[in-house]
This record gives sequence, structure tokens and C-alpha cells, in this order.
Amino acid sequence: MADNPVRERRAELARKIAWYVGTAEKKITAIPRFSLHRRTSPTTPCSSTYEASLIVVAQGRKQVDLGAKKFVYDESRYLVTSVDLPIMTRVVEASEEKPCLALMLKLELSLVRELLSREDIPVPAGTGGDNPAMTTAETTVELLDACCRMVDLLGTPQDIPFLSGLVEREIIYRILQGQEGARLRAIATAGDQSQRTAKAIAWIRTNYAQAVRVEELAEVAGMGVSTLHHHFRAMTSMSPLQYQKQLRLQAARARMLVDGMDAASAAFEVGYESASQFNREYSRLFGQPPMRDVRASRVA
Repeated sequence: MADNPVRERRAELARKIAWYVGTAEKKITAIPRFSLHRRTSPTTPCSSTYEASLIVVAQGRKQVDLGAKKFVYDESRYLVTSVDLPIMTRVVEASEEKPCLALMLKLELSLVRELLSREDIPVPAGTGGDNPAMTTAETTVELLDACCRMVDLLGTPQDIPFLSGLVEREIIYRILQGQEGARLRAIATAGDQSQRTAKAIAWIRTNYAQAVRVEELAEVAGMGVSTLHHHFRAMTSMSPLQYQKQLRLQAARARMLVDGMDAASAAFEVGYESASQFNREYSRLFGQPPMRDVRASRVA
């Protein structure tokens, strides 16, 4: 059957990830921006921010919620994210006998631009349109082959400085060849509406604790206010203010969980002026008031 090479290479990748990750849930590797992940049971939804990245699942299934949009990715489909996006993520399918095994490669837009600048790189038609800056795509044998070779480099660390960049370029090349890579191509292309919108997204990501005026964001992006609103919502599935709110709430939760801050101090640090507003919006996103959520998370 035609699918045999894909299944065989996927099983090979799963074996390699399992070997190197061991019993850990996450392994930061010696390869820049490359990590391995393992889960032995389904998880509850967890808030996070996905940077521009590729996630390939060799075994199991995961789900990401971006605003009202849901993305399920598994052994047959990978997930690619083109800008920083606040999301809710969970492992859907995993067990002790068959853990969820995945790899993540954070993408360098400078490498994407380098590849797009080459005249011998064929680029499919399409500009990203109104697609979000997150999508899933079919996992091909060529992509799995490159991922296997990337994991193999962990066994020869002396080769990583020279070879990891070459394999990374091949992985990015494979993403760009599909229509699902259209948004990534657009964001990496200077002057494109997607690239301009990405500037506004990056500005909020860096300055989320500050008051956001859409007029100022439009200046950052070099776009009109209504045009920015349209493209921002298309890419992130939320408005600029909703995007900022999710970043603030995630940051406040991290302050409480990691740094031991109380709710009022965390709210103030991330830009809230009203404790009651913070409590309302926090409960809406995480399902319960701040300190109750933190206590439950620590117990878990």
C-alpha cells in the first residue's frame, strides 16, 4: 500500500523520540529551538502561547483551541504556527502503553526568508488569504524523513553545529511546499499584509502590560485601522484587545504559579487597574477565580 512508507517512517520517528525523551515529559535538546515531548495520559486544557513553530506528532493526538477555532493534529497531520498565539492546548489521546510522542521546532523567520529569496525554490500560488496563522497539514514521508534525521543528530552531538541548520532548512522547505505554508510565506515576505500584521502582533506581545490604542497599532503595522482589524482577526481569531487580554491573563497566572504572587499584585503587574475586572476575566478564561485555580494547579 502507498501509505506503508509513511507508517513505517512515523513508527521509526516514534521509536527515536521515545528513546531520547526517556521518562521525561519534555526534553530540551542540544539542537537550537528543538524539543521532544511525551505524555502518558490525556490532559485537561492548558493555557499557553505558541511561538512560530512546527509540531509533529509521531504517536497520539493533541488539540489546540485558538479563539473559537479548534485544531486537532495527530500521527497524520502536523501543526504549524506562524506568529505568537495565545491558545488552550490539551493531549487528547495518550496512554502508558502508547504515549503521545511529539517534537517541536521553533521556526526562525530569517531562515524562511533565506529560502524564499532563492530563485530555485518553487513556491505554490497563494498568499495566506484569510487563513489563521495556525494550521494543520498532512504529514508526508519527506517531512518525517527530515524529522528522523534531526532526532538522529542527538546521537552525534559533534555534528549538530554543522548539520542541524541544514536539516532545519529542509524541514522549512517541506512546510513551504504545501498550501498550508502560505501564511508562513506571507509573514516572511516584506510588505505583505500578513507581515505588517505580524508587526502589530509582535508589538502587543512585547508590550502587553501597556494600554493598547488601535490607532498606534495601525501605525506600527503601516495599515489603516479597519484593515488591521480585519487581518488581525483573520490571523489570530481574535481582536487586538482580546489578544492582549489573553496574554495578560496567562502572564498573571504564571506570576502566581511560579513566583508566588497574590492575585492583586499579579493583576497590577500585567496591566490591570481593576481587581474585580481581573477576577471576572480570569474566571471566564480559566474556569475559576485566580487563587482557587492556582491552588488546584499546584495540587495537580
